[in-house]
Amino acid sequence: MSIEIKMAWRNIWRNTRRSILTISAIVFATVLLIFMLSWQFGSYETMINTAVKVHTGHVQVQARGYREQMEIPLVVSDPAVVKAALGRTEGVAAYSFRANAFSLISSKDRTYGALVIGIDPEGEMKVSTLKQLVRTGEYLSPGDNGQVLVGRLLAKNLRVDVGDELVLLGQGRDGSIAATVVLVKGIFSSGEDEFDRGSLHMPLAYFQEVYGMRGAVHEVVILGKALDDTAGIKLSLEKSLHGQGDNGDLAVLDWKEMMPGLVEAIKMDLLSGLIMYVVLIVVVAFSILNTFLMAIFERTKEFGVLMAIGTRPGRLTRLLLLESTGLTTIGIIVGVVAGALLTWHFQVRGIIIPDAGEWLRQFGLPERMYPQLSFLSISIGSGIVFIITVLTALYPAFRVRLLKPVEAMKAV
Repeated sequence: MSIEIKMAWRNIWRNTRRSILTISAIVFATVLLIFMLSWQFGSYETMINTAVKVHTGHVQVQARGYREQMEIPLVVSDPAVVKAALGRTEGVAAYSFRANAFSLISSKDRTYGALVIGIDPEGEMKVSTLKQLVRTGEYLSPGDNGQVLVGRLLAKNLRVDVGDELVLLGQGRDGSIAATVVLVKGIFSSGEDEFDRGSLHMPLAYFQEVYGMRGAVHEVVILGKALDDTAGIKLSLEKSLHGQGDNGDLAVLDWKEMMPGLVEAIKMDLLSGLIMYVVLIVVVAFSILNTFLMAIFERTKEFGVLMAIGTRPGRLTRLLLLESTGLTTIGIIVGVVAGALLTWHFQVRGIIIPDAGEWLRQFGLPERMYPQLSFLSISIGSGIVFIITVLTALYPAFRVRLLKPVEAMKAV
């Protein structure tokens, strides 16, 4: 075998120019796959973390059926029980409580329907970026009874600014009328038009007073230490909270269940990326196929002589497979190093996207994106290239078995 390896190595460099071009194609494919996979994984994590820190958190505890119906009586009646369970759950970085009610919001000139969200101002800072989204005015404080944060587009539609009055009219938990007058303390902009057009935030204690919540909440929003902790947190809470709540079991939902649109967007992007990768691999495969077909045509006479003096076709096949594996290995090693360095560079510096477009803006993605180099992106990228190139080389390698020594020696 050592003799065959030496022969294969020498044969690789018999036509240096062609070998370098083939290796370059493999390097290019490997670099592109590693970078693009890292880019996709990084953009997905950024997209998810941005979305969960504006809306849902990684995990939420709700009354069963609340997500589907959004009815104000479906509450987590005893938040202290959930709080105690969270204290026993590993992977939890922070949590906060929210309550929601659809209400009519009226200014002097206009009236719009919107979702009024009661938040714990201090707890909300730990699970969301709402404070950083305030563009005009100030963020809420726990004692800010009668003051609210309004979405940018909702404020524009109502024609109000910081310091203006709003009248809220809705339904309380017990079915009574909930009404109050509030002042706009701040205006926020998340970059998501639907959220900025249809939401208003007030301190949770004041919300509970106005809407007759009697200490109950609708959502316990939980942020994990990392995205990978989501499954463990959900499983632990499901065991701890089984049988709790006024309406049967409390429901524990992760971000995938609460944001199915985001999951579908990721799947669509993965599919489009897969199509591009297939095209790239096909191009590289044909390059490899051409290289080894040319090698067989050029060396047909040589193979004929070797077979005439007793060399078995199987040994020639192994030799060609060693040559293809050698070319592929060289290309992949160089490609992995170059791809890792390129990806690491942009992972540190980021890539600026001046115009993210509507599709990106609806998830509030930042202007600067960062690819995420990982063992998965390196192994998938290099592994695909290695498998495809080796498989492509099988046809020309086994084609040697069809050669007849006498005819092969007459080849020019």
